[in-house]
Amino acid sequence: MVLLETRWLDAQDESHRISWARRLAHVVRGAVVKTGSLMQMPLTTSTIRRLTSALLSKGARELAEADPDLGVVLDRLGEPPMWGREPGFPALIQIILEQQVSLAAARTMYRRLSGHLGAMTPEAVYAIQVNGLRDVGLTRQKAGYCFGLAARILDGSLDLSSVANGPDDRGRQILLAVPGLGAWSVDIYYLRALRRPDVWPQGDLALAVALRDVKHLTALPTRDEQRLLSSDWAPWRSVAARILWAHYLAARGQYVHRPCNTVMPGQPPLHS
Repeated sequence: MVLLETRWLDAQDESHRISWARRLAHVVRGAVVKTGSLMQMPLTTSTIRRLTSALLSKGARELAEADPDLGVVLDRLGEPPMWGREPGFPALIQIILEQQVSLAAARTMYRRLSGHLGAMTPEAVYAIQVNGLRDVGLTRQKAGYCFGLAARILDGSLDLSSVANGPDDRGRQILLAVPGLGAWSVDIYYLRALRRPDVWPQGDLALAVALRDVKHLTALPTRDEQRLLSSDWAPWRSVAARILWAHYLAARGQYVHRPCNTVMPGQPPLHS
């Protein structure tokens, strides 16, 4: 609560002081409640399993109406792209390779590994073993993670179809039990590959930086503060994350406008 009080005192204008005061009041009462929050939307996404382009547009519109700060970003940059991936083994390998490195480095390694294997399949990864993965350039730790993931799929202890089609809480538990897949990795898989509409990636540095900019904070928000801030954006937190990734890229000259309100973006920064 002390951190929230500091954010309230440091807020740079009246609207942000009110926003932080509202959050502080929620915590003082013992819980973050939805009554009186920014989001007052009739649609719940509990029955929506996959974010489509139409739903992305709908979510962006509702977020712009509910949160003026996100509205400013959308007015400037337009709707964010889907930044989707096909669910399955290759997507999880990409996420593992993206951990704690730049996206450019991760993409280079993924292309190198794919070229070496010929096809990114559990069988191909398992066949070259950990030493073969290391020979391609993976660190010992990531080689072990990739090999272990392939082994679990091949022995049937991990069924990615069940993860995709079953209850999300159960699917998350299954993925979190896999070495190399932490909370951030699982969140990114659910957001980008399974395209769930209401996911907030825990511990994403780029989102923390974007939140600081867009919400006019004086310091990077902690994980708890990010969860509190993003709670106002339910049930469209996956859309809000895409909007903030677009802001992060634009601030670094990596998000390029094209005519007719289309955007040719770089990949989302995705730093755990």
